[in-house]
Amino acid sequence: MKKFEITVFEENGSGDYKIAGIQVYGKGIEIINVVNITELLPEIIDEPEEYIPSRIEGDLVLNFLKHPDLAEYLVQVCNRLSIPVIASNRHIPGAICPFTCCGLGKKKGLGAYGEQFGLPEYEADVENGRIAAIRVLRGATCGATWQVIPRLIGLTVQEALTAIGRESQYLCMADPSAFDPVSGKSMLHYAGELHSAALRRALELENGASEH
Repeated sequence: MKKFEITVFEENGSGDYKIAGIQVYGKGIEIINVVNITELLPEIIDEPEEYIPSRIEGDLVLNFLKHPDLAEYLVQVCNRLSIPVIASNRHIPGAICPFTCCGLGKKKGLGAYGEQFGLPEYEADVENGRIAAIRVLRGATCGATWQVIPRLIGLTVQEALTAIGRESQYLCMADPSAFDPVSGKSMLHYAGELHSAALRRALELENGASEH
């Protein structure tokens, strides 16, 4: 079966941590090209086509470019090529722009990436009131959804629900200074709340299954 192919655009390794997360935790996904722009960029780029190719391969583009002229031009190119593009924590018309990588909802056209990465989803087992096992169904590309699990095993349900938000924030690679103007929450707090809600849903489902 053909793997779901992704092309990444970044500046000075800005997407490296997410690339590593996809490679470690993703299945049926191949990152076929990483375009890493390392040179010092001018404040205004009049000819972004000097940095962004007109031909891009892949089923999805991940846009980690920081320069607004390049990030917006990349989206325009992807739109012309009918390739979906994700630009987390950006506001670019034509792109999918979740607040964080773990804030991506399920959308059509994102293939294996959309199935495995985005809003966290867990399955959990509880024995004698303590967390016995947690399995990831869907998680953050940074890997925090998976990496937090060992810190929760053996805790009581209430301890785990309290700990996961805090612990996932420690693991989150988001910029702590970035705030959502609507909610007033930072990206770190947002990621923590999403993981806490995911575990709460998993525990509610686990309790419901054990009652039947």
